[in-house]
Amino acid sequence: MAASSLLRSLSRISRAPPATAFYHHRTPCSRFSAAAAADVAGRGLAGLGPTARGEKARVVVLGTGWAGSRLMKDLDTGGYDVVCVSPRNHMVFTPLLASTCVGTLEFRSVAEPLARIQPAVSSSPGSYFLLARCTGVDPDAHTIECETVTEGEKDTLEPWKFKVSYDKLVFGCGAEASTFGIQGVTEHATFLREVHHAQEIRRKLLLNLMLSDVPGISEKEKRRLLHCVVVGGGPTGVEFSGELSDFITRDVKQRYAHVKDYVHVTLIEANEILSSFDVRLRQYAINQLVKSGVKLVRGIVKDVQPDKLILDNGEEVPYGLLVWSTGVGASSFVKSLPFPKSAGGRIGVDEWLRVPSVPDVFAIGDCSGFLESTGKEVLPALAQVAERQGKYLAVLLNHVLKAGGGHANSSVEVDLGPKFVYKHMGSMATVGRYKALVDLRQSKDSKGVSIAGFASWFIWRSAYLTRVVSWRNRLYVAINWLTTMIFGRDISRI
Repeated sequence: MAASSLLRSLSRISRAPPATAFYHHRTPCSRFSAAAAADVAGRGLAGLGPTARGEKARVVVLGTGWAGSRLMKDLDTGGYDVVCVSPRNHMVFTPLLASTCVGTLEFRSVAEPLARIQPAVSSSPGSYFLLARCTGVDPDAHTIECETVTEGEKDTLEPWKFKVSYDKLVFGCGAEASTFGIQGVTEHATFLREVHHAQEIRRKLLLNLMLSDVPGISEKEKRRLLHCVVVGGGPTGVEFSGELSDFITRDVKQRYAHVKDYVHVTLIEANEILSSFDVRLRQYAINQLVKSGVKLVRGIVKDVQPDKLILDNGEEVPYGLLVWSTGVGASSFVKSLPFPKSAGGRIGVDEWLRVPSVPDVFAIGDCSGFLESTGKEVLPALAQVAERQGKYLAVLLNHVLKAGGGHANSSVEVDLGPKFVYKHMGSMATVGRYKALVDLRQSKDSKGVSIAGFASWFIWRSAYLTRVVSWRNRLYVAINWLTTMIFGRDISRI
């Protein structure tokens, strides 16, 4: 039934929009064959047309991150059709992503399928998940333009474009890794934001370990191959360094005894590591990392080459694996949108997370920030911020629906209720060797719980285990932790 409904919707020609230009975001991967382009030009773009009177209102959500996933989970699908447009069909539980790089957890444990978060996208006649990227938006016509995603697949269809009409549009498309314009980062470094990044890190790490054990390799090349460099001393960089040092101590020294003395980890940070924590906790983290064998270097990367990086003081650092974790910034797509921007190029929103310059458009998560006119600071790019915004916006949209304002350009005056207020719940980070930091204070200078050590590590694991979205994945994570503790990490290169 859902399939036939989708065919009907796709075959329905949307109402002719006003002759206003779409705002396109063009990337090198957006390519059409000449034949496909001619075909599209000749017949116009297919898509999901506007909702008719008496039908459910349609909420289009861009992205399956923390913000978008929480929003879709809590939306009232009895009154809304939900259409999600994203290049991935799952949410990534990012706090545990570093653990998958070294085999502490399996990749499936941190990936939550969207169909489990919001079953309507796979079962409701008017709700869909569309494997695509948004490339343009026409706020006047209440439509977005999208292009399918097929990267990395052989013998598949050429990408094609289509349009989707919306009653409410929510940008939850996240951010991209910051490279600060440093040459060679994109080409030679690996980021740690997606499951495929973790898979790439794991495969390369194990490949280097195995190659270094093969006869004929020089001592110099062996040391380079087994030198793992992490750039960025935030929670992600520190946690990955801690996981890596544990992997070396517990598993590499037992299973790669011939090369165990060549494996080293270096963490490079321009300022202070874990700057969001207070001095006492930062010093504890430094002591633990150094004790685990991690070399800490303060410096700024100026250039990245295929086998080495160069610091601002001219020092050359050879590497076999380079992980780049220096924070995030607004994506080129977000910067290209014709909306007012907040600090850092994010989509500007008001206190109700609306984009004030256009009707029926909202933005949440890392791609959004409060406009200067609100008098509020731009919130940090944290999972807890994004999740809280998704939860808030779901309540707001459900309230708007009940008040009769669910459809586009509704003339109904709706009291939106209280403004969004963010309350920081604290920060946590593991530093390896069954040690972690837990800071439950509102800020570094306020009073509250602030501890480090084994008890913190237990709290860290317990808290994240309860935050995993489904009971299925909680069971996966718990079993993975138990098997790793008893049998060690899996070192198979699959």
